[in-house]
Amino acid sequence: MVDDFEAPLLALQKRIEELAAFPGDPLKEQEARRLRQELAEKRRSVYASLTPWQKTQVARHPARPYTLDYVGALLTEFTELHGDRRFGEDPALVAGFARYKDRPVAVVGHQKGRDTKQKIYRNFGMPKPEGYRKALRVMQLAAKFRLPILSFVDTPGAYPGVDAEERGQAEAIAYNLREMSRLPTPIIVNVTGEGGSGGALAIAVGDRVNMLEHSIYSVITPEGCAAILWRDSARAEEAATAMKITASDLKAFGLIDEIVSEPLGGAHVDPERLFATLDGILEAQLRELSAVTPESLVESRYEKFRRMGRLGSEFLETP
Repeated sequence: MVDDFEAPLLALQKRIEELAAFPGDPLKEQEARRLRQELAEKRRSVYASLTPWQKTQVARHPARPYTLDYVGALLTEFTELHGDRRFGEDPALVAGFARYKDRPVAVVGHQKGRDTKQKIYRNFGMPKPEGYRKALRVMQLAAKFRLPILSFVDTPGAYPGVDAEERGQAEAIAYNLREMSRLPTPIIVNVTGEGGSGGALAIAVGDRVNMLEHSIYSVITPEGCAAILWRDSARAEEAATAMKITASDLKAFGLIDEIVSEPLGGAHVDPERLFATLDGILEAQLRELSAVTPESLVESRYEKFRRMGRLGSEFLETP
């Protein structure tokens, strides 16, 4: 889905691609250079003032990097593990072990899928209970051997279907929250697209929580919020603004630790540049957290999440 604000940019991009079909033509090459400059200027103007709803559209862009893209770009020797040892496998959530700069790490993350076949296979990145239990199995194994955990969050939410409820969706999420809060190993969380409700938080209790510049993180989708508050999902744009779901909002509230800048036009425009930016942040955070004792990590993580919500309580106080 592409919002209207990107339509002029796509039109320019299409024209540039058409001109590329005539290599060696000086006039067309000159026109292509002019259009590329115009495209860069328009992107800079548009992306400097995105609304929360527009950022929601960018966060959902179908070409945005997913967990396996980050794994391929930042890690080596990735070995994926499958199944929760209770029910079965959940492709919506990938988990396994890899090396980050020759250091063994555990990796968990949502995977949405690109084409229709993959989206159905991955359940559009909405995990079921077995997905969260698989992720926790890998994280507990990582903690046993003091391996850092890298988590990549990008889901509209946990799957709300009957089969997921029958197998204990709420219990699986709650159990993950409790267990992640006391794992004695560094946990770095990266919200890369949509951070939707408990489906995101179930793998997002970490010592450091990073958020891509144009990603979102909220208790419910804007459409869901609008449907509940106003019984009209068409008011999603209004809800997105009221919910304070952008990285800058959440940084101001102290709910995330660092905003990861994206290339002009979003992560999907230049993934390699994004990977390089995130790489530097991960390396610095891992170095910092590795110097902390396991006991101090758990204590600091507990205090970090206990502090969340204090700002909200101030608004409830009677003058």
